[in-house]
This record gives sequence, C-alpha cells and structure tokens, in this order.
Amino acid sequence: MTSPNTVLVVDDEVRSVESIRRVLADEFEVIGARDAAEAETVLAGEMVQVILCDQRMPGETGVAFLKRVRDQWPDPVRLMISGYMDSEDIIAGINEAGIYQFITKPWQPDRLIESVREAAALFRLQKEAGGVGVEAKPSEARLRSVVAARRGAERAGSGFDAIVHAPESPIAEVIELARRATEYDISVLITGASGTGKELLARAIHHGSGRAGKPFVVENCGALPDQLLESELFGCKKGAFTGAYQDRIGLFEVADGGTIFLDEIGETSPSFQVKLLRVLQEGEIRPLGAQRPRKVDVRVVSATNRDLETEVAAGRFRRDLYYRLAAFPLHVPALADRPMDIPPIAARILRGVNQSFHRAVAGFLPETLRRMAAYDWPGNVRELHNEIQRMVALSDNDLPLGPHLLSRRIQHPVRSDVAAGAGNLKDRIEALEKAQIQEALERCDGNISRVAGHLGLSRVGLRAKMQRLGLQRRNSHGARDGH
Repeated sequence: MTSPNTVLVVDDEVRSVESIRRVLADEFEVIGARDAAEAETVLAGEMVQVILCDQRMPGETGVAFLKRVRDQWPDPVRLMISGYMDSEDIIAGINEAGIYQFITKPWQPDRLIESVREAAALFRLQKEAGGVGVEAKPSEARLRSVVAARRGAERAGSGFDAIVHAPESPIAEVIELARRATEYDISVLITGASGTGKELLARAIHHGSGRAGKPFVVENCGALPDQLLESELFGCKKGAFTGAYQDRIGLFEVADGGTIFLDEIGETSPSFQVKLLRVLQEGEIRPLGAQRPRKVDVRVVSATNRDLETEVAAGRFRRDLYYRLAAFPLHVPALADRPMDIPPIAARILRGVNQSFHRAVAGFLPETLRRMAAYDWPGNVRELHNEIQRMVALSDNDLPLGPHLLSRRIQHPVRSDVAAGAGNLKDRIEALEKAQIQEALERCDGNISRVAGHLGLSRVGLRAKMQRLGLQRRNSHGARDGH
C-alpha cells in the first residue's frame, strides 16, 4: 500500500521525475512512470491521490492519457505540466480530461508544491463529500461544490492566514482591504518594495474569490523581452517568430476562468502596454501569428515596486492602462515599517528551514530577535529568509539561535542618524567609511588583501584609512592587531 499522500508523475524524462521527487519528498510519496502504459499499471495496483502528467510523451499526449484516466480511475486529481504544446489539442481536451490545473515549464518549486497540495486537498474534500466513485464520472456541479468548500476553509498556505503578522501590524489593514477585493471581480494593483510578499497577497485574493477553483498563473513581466513576453502571455502559432517551433498556449488561456498575476508590470515597454490594454478592454487575446482572437475570462492582479503614478506623469507608463490595472490599489508596507512582524515571520521561516535542512533548531534568543527587529531589512522578507538560512547553517546544535550568528550588518548596523545626516559632511562620510570597512573586515575574517579587493582599494590605501579611522583588524583567533 502507498502512503495517504501519493503522487504519480508521468514523464519520459527521468531527470524531470527525479527533480519533482526531490521537491515533493518531504510531504508526498512520488511514484514515477515513463509512459502511459507504465502509469496505468501503477493506477491498477496503487491508491493514488494526484496525477502529475507531462503533455509531450512518446506514443500519445498527456491529454489523451488523462481522458482515459478520467474514465477508468476518476478519483485522482489530474494536473498537467506543460511548456510548448499544441494549443488546439489542449483546448479541445481540457474538459473531457478533467484537468484541474496547469503547471507551466520551467516550474518553480514553491509553486509546484502549492499546486500539488491544492490537488491533494481537493481529493480529500471529494472523499468527504461522498467521493467520486468508480461508477460515475465527477460532475462539474460536484467539483464546484468541492471548490466552494475549499474556498470557505481558506487552506493554510494559500489564503490570508498564510500572511504572517502581529495583530498591531500595519499590514493587517491591507489584508482587510484585500479581503474586500475578493468579493468583486475587479483588477487589483499591489505596490510595495521587492520581497514584501506581493505574490502571497495576490494568491490569497485568488483563493478567497469566486475563481478559487480555477488556475492561478504567475508571470514576471520584467524578466522577458517583448516578443517572448507576448508569446508567454498570449500564445503563438508555429513559425510566428524565430524559435517558435510549435504552437504554444498562452498563460491568459491557461488561466481562463481564474486569475493571472502580472508581477513587475512597471517594467514593461510602451508597445507591450498597448497590447495588454487591448486584452483588458476586449476580453480577448490573439496569439502571435494567429488569424483570429480568442475570448478569455481572466481576472488580472498586477504588482510593481515602482510608483506608477510617477511613471505615468513621466510618460513611461500609459495612463489608460494604469487606471485599468489599479481599479483596487493595495500597498504592502516594507518590513522596516512593521518591526513587530519580524518575530512571527522569523518563526514561520525557521520552521520551513528546519524542514528543508532536516534540523530542529529551537527558535531565537530574545537578544537575537531584538537585533533583528532593530535592523531595516532593505531586502524585506526575502533578506530575512536568507539570513535565517545562514544562521541555521552556521549553528552547531539545535539550541535557540544566538546573536553571534547574525551577519555583521545586522549585529552592528549603520546608525540611522548618520545616514540621515547627523553631524557635518566630513563626520558622516567617515562614519560610513568606518562601518563599511568594519563589515568587510568581519566578512573577510580580517584578511587585508581580500578586504582591499572587496572595497576596490589598494592594501596601502586600506591600511591608511584604517589607521586614520582608528580601526584594527581581528584575526581568525579573535585577537586584534594593526597589521
């Protein structure tokens, strides 16, 4: 017998199966199958909750295989992982195959885990609701009722409960506004610095809305040039441009009925903005190289770390597109503006790091949390996550993490009054120089050559500055010297 959380991965690429196995190993038992015949053998003898199937397989497509699965083994929730694929095959077969969600290649580990968790939760809810049963196919009405129950529960990791914060945090008001946004099918624009959790908020909005049973699709608009971004979002026909070797379904089509999250929307070009505006106005897309447009029903949630009103005033962002996207604006405050959130967020991060590193670190000493709360965290939650990973890696036991494990910049941050301009210009410059050199000395364990290279100085120049500023290096044994 298999475990109660079993995923069948059907993919002829062994490396792909192993990559998925490593990502899911902590929560799921993963069984691999190289083709449809091998997968059917597994299904005939094992209890499988989730099927994750590649579209391109030898012999037949993933859609064709999943159609048979729905007829013979209707209980498992069916997911498809896909990159370039024949859009007509997908569109024609999506309802018959009962595909719950698409996962686009290249997939991100956290999004893969989230999708499989959702599918496993849906499997359990179907059973609790009376089960699909071998005798009958799952009806769309039953699926909708299961999804409604799932929305009402607001699963951990997907809903607003996943946004960790203290009761008095300023983000609490943002969450309440976002909850109101779930009630209406309007576009949402989320602003805030990088690493503040804008995607997490977008996911919560989707999972709390009437579209929760449909896909949530993410695209980073700042990572691709215009032509590739258009292909990703709107799809393309074979031969539409150099490198378009097959038809490709666009993410707007994948998200049909659901939500698309357009991250870094402020990085897009004016020419792309025109095309996106047309999609939002007309509710239809035209794949590159296609003759006819296709209707889509997609809610757009976008995000940016730019001030789009300033960008509009400067002529870098279209005013009409801005008003289309910002029907319901939300701003996520930086971590520096909510230090009370650092202890609960750090505790949540540590639980995940413990799981990933197979450790059982017991938390943080009070002084460690005090110093963490006093730091500005310019990289926000992402920087906090990296810092905690580093601390766990450096710790020799599972006792609470002490302040000595913190990075130099957090143990001894540059005074905010210096940065703000206390003292005359000469004093401020010397204070900043001293702080930078101290941090470099700590990072390079007092190695003068490495410090000089890191700071772009000669050894002689560095020694002169250290002497002028009254700095001594600390050697690897902890003693100080002036050499």
